[in-house]
Amino acid sequence: MINSVDLSGRPFHFIGIGGIGMSALAQVLAGRNVPISGSDLRLNHITQRLEKLGAHIFEGQLAQNLNFFQFQSEENLQDATPAPLDPKILPQVICSTAISTSNAEYRAALDLGCPIFHRSDLLAALIQEYPQSIAVSGTHGKTTTSALLSHTLHTLGLDPTVIVGGEIQSLGTNARLGNSTYLVAEADESDGSLVKFHPQIGIVTNIELDHPDHYTSLEKVIETFQQFGQQCKVLVGCLDSPCIAQHLAPTLTYSLHPDRGAHYSVAQVDYQGNGTIAEILENGAPLGTLKLQLLGAHNLSNALAIVAVGRHLGLAFSDLAAAMAAFGGTKRRFEYRGHVHDILFVDDYAHHPSEIEVTLAAARLQIATKTTTFPVKPARIVAIFQPHRYSRTQALLTDFAHSFGDADVVVLSDIYGAGEPRPENFDGSHLAHQVAEHHPQVQYCASLEAVSEWLCTHLQPGDLALFLGAGNLNQVIPLVLQQLQSRL
Repeated sequence: MINSVDLSGRPFHFIGIGGIGMSALAQVLAGRNVPISGSDLRLNHITQRLEKLGAHIFEGQLAQNLNFFQFQSEENLQDATPAPLDPKILPQVICSTAISTSNAEYRAALDLGCPIFHRSDLLAALIQEYPQSIAVSGTHGKTTTSALLSHTLHTLGLDPTVIVGGEIQSLGTNARLGNSTYLVAEADESDGSLVKFHPQIGIVTNIELDHPDHYTSLEKVIETFQQFGQQCKVLVGCLDSPCIAQHLAPTLTYSLHPDRGAHYSVAQVDYQGNGTIAEILENGAPLGTLKLQLLGAHNLSNALAIVAVGRHLGLAFSDLAAAMAAFGGTKRRFEYRGHVHDILFVDDYAHHPSEIEVTLAAARLQIATKTTTFPVKPARIVAIFQPHRYSRTQALLTDFAHSFGDADVVVLSDIYGAGEPRPENFDGSHLAHQVAEHHPQVQYCASLEAVSEWLCTHLQPGDLALFLGAGNLNQVIPLVLQQLQSRL
């Protein structure tokens, strides 16, 4: 595979370095003592962490940021004319799909003659460097699965390099540089770049249409995963996903249903409000009992993928189970954010109808079972959802309308466009009307300010306020907590 990314020490500059995926790549490179710089529209705790690792961070995506590379020495900094550019030290510029060709910093990089790569090109180059690379893909569950795998391999002393799109609670970060031949990487399919990866082991958790802004049909999504699967030396796939069962040929399979003939399955499952217990089967024979802090069937399925990979690597099930039992999750995946006046606040990244359904089902366990993972046992679920992207909301409108069955109350905000132009005569109220046809209690709030006001007025003791979405809805959480705390 041809990939011209230079990992020998040439500098890298990231446009949008504070993003969860971009920052993970930057952190691994910084750990390798590669000169790193980058910019972001807003600085955050991630950019602060990168600065401590030696990265040069710019606030704002401005053309003049690239002037940093026009000076070859301290003497030149005092000269009126920059020193001649040396192509050997011009940075390799890394962008994500979110950076458009009209971006001022991107244009400046072009004018300077910097080599420009998509973030997936850099990840593909890193995957090629590790003989035991593991790429975790799928429409849903890839962040939790890659985080759980990273935690497990790290706990068992395999010292993996980690590049994950979520902050792993046990590691305190979304990335780490290991000192072994193992690499665990979350592999994104949203823009089609999944086909660039050639890992030793690939995982596909499920396949659905989630990015209609890029894919014109589910068939196109399947084709992307098929090509990825063919490029993996070992492919691990979930047979509970019809698209995987029908269109892929995994080397190793897993399923929550023993009758589907998967290599790894479960029996005697107990879903509780504070975790999950199940007997794990390998080729139909009991391996042992797995206890997870994670909630719901979807996370048990994710854990089965780890069992399959771990056993393929020759790890004892008892060791795998002990390591997995200690996994506390990742940020923004059913993340407990606090409680006040017996009102619980939980943040989750769910933004697709299937993700909303399984997340609400996990929340329902807090009420339906005797146990709870929270300081207070909730009595009512208030789902607060911010739709993400106009294209997704329009394409999946009917599916969204049916996905809130486990919520007692549904609060919907306007759509987070994520850079997409707003279509004429379409906003979040259209989704609210659709949901209201299938749910008795739906409230539409046209702004985040309106969401905050409604919650402060209507939340009551015993509520589990579950914030759902991939946008900026979770900014509301500390504000509402503070306002409710100020009340007697």
